[in-house]
Amino acid sequence: MDIREIQNLIKFVAKSGATEVKLEMDDFKITIKTTAEGTEPTTTFVQHVPVTNALPQAAAPQPVAPTAPAPATESASDDSKYITIKSPMIGTFYRKPAPDKPVFVEVGSSIGKGDVVCVIEAMKLFNEIESEVSGKIVKILVDDSSPVEFDQPLFLVDPS
Repeated sequence: MDIREIQNLIKFVAKSGATEVKLEMDDFKITIKTTAEGTEPTTTFVQHVPVTNALPQAAAPQPVAPTAPAPATESASDDSKYITIKSPMIGTFYRKPAPDKPVFVEVGSSIGKGDVVCVIEAMKLFNEIESEVSGKIVKILVDDSSPVEFDQPLFLVDPS
């Protein structure tokens, strides 16, 4: 809303005889107060309201991530014989190509080099993540629809 629209709104309210009008939009609030004719001029308050973004939602799952590596470090000696498929980007991890489709891989699935193992959504783009190794999926390290970081381990693969 520009200044001319605000001025026209003030004139309209003054002519209508209303004593107070409040207008709330997504990014601002306007309150126009008038009094009886001849006593006081019209008063206008414009208040900008900050638009909230998704940062608090993205920050909430993050405390879960530090607890996941703790068990992995305890069993590091067991996992040393496995190859880790890591996330090549930041985004949201999905095990299925669509909600109504089956998952790409399960624990125990055999995969070949170039097979799609998951999808990572980044900025509304769905990127298929292909395996760089052949083997058998031993462990899935990330829950479906979870945020992932760059280079975060996603799967453990037994290459034998």
